[in-house]
Formats: sequence, C-alpha cells, structure tokens
Amino acid sequence: MNAETLQEKSKDRLFMSYIFAAGMLLGFGGLHRLYNGKIGSGILWLITGGLFGVGQVVDLFLMPDMVAEREMQMRLKAGLSPYGVPMNQSVVASQVYQVPQQQLMVKLIDAAEKNEGKVTVTQAVKATGLGFAEIEAVLKEMLKSGYVRVDNDHHTGAVTYHFHEIA
Repeated sequence: MNAETLQEKSKDRLFMSYIFAAGMLLGFGGLHRLYNGKIGSGILWLITGGLFGVGQVVDLFLMPDMVAEREMQMRLKAGLSPYGVPMNQSVVASQVYQVPQQQLMVKLIDAAEKNEGKVTVTQAVKATGLGFAEIEAVLKEMLKSGYVRVDNDHHTGAVTYHFHEIA
C-alpha cells in the first residue's frame, strides 16, 4: 500500500463517519462511534440521543482524530506499522527435526552393543541425546516386536532392555 491509497481510505472512512453521524437526524446518534470502534460510548450515544445532542456536535470536531485512531488500531492489528508497511516478524521454526525411528533403533542397538547387549532408558537417552519419553516409546515398540526383552537389574532395580541377538 502506498501513501496515496492510505489517504484515500482515510478520507473514505471519515466520509462514512460523517454519514453515520448524520444518523442523529433519524434518531440514531452514536452510529459513527460504533463504526470507529468506540462501542461503549456508541451505545451510550444511541441510548441518550448523542448525549442529548451535545456529544454529537462535539464529535463533529473530534471525528478526524477518532477516524485516525481507529485506522491506527486496525493497522496494528493487521501487523502493519503506522505507515502501512509490514512490521518485521521474527522467523520461528514451525517444526522440530525428529530422528526417523529406524535411525533411532540403530542408535539403541549401538548403545546395547557397548553394554553387553543390554541398555537402560537412561543409557539410551545419553547415547542418543533424545528425551526419555521418545526412548521409552521406541523401546516398548521393539519389545512388542520381540527384538528385546525386559528385566530388572539385580543390584539397582533399574528396568533393563536385553537385546538377545546381540548378547
């Protein structure tokens, strides 16, 4: 948007605001305030007839500022600067890279080979750099498939996964 387009839209909004202010002649004082986002005072103007006409007359002089304020609010809400130029937005990754499950299983097998065919969840987390929940999910899937069996360490009581093909 260039400056001329913004000025033209501003003039259109100001013109429409004055048209709505003329609604006072039909008993609808305050429509211009509702149009410009002043909901509370717009309803008050509707109920009281533009604060008995006095508020309506004062608004005729305040209208350009009211329109400018509303346009500024709409630009900011749309992510534009006061001049109509898009504001800088920071770039954020929408997805985090996840290691494919096959590669994760290979890393778990490597960790088990280093530990005589068995691995605990903590050892697997250390070997892969992933979180406990991810490691547990993969190990449980390998358990269901029959690649590992579960046991407890006799000394520490830790849950140990045995890779019987490696031992």
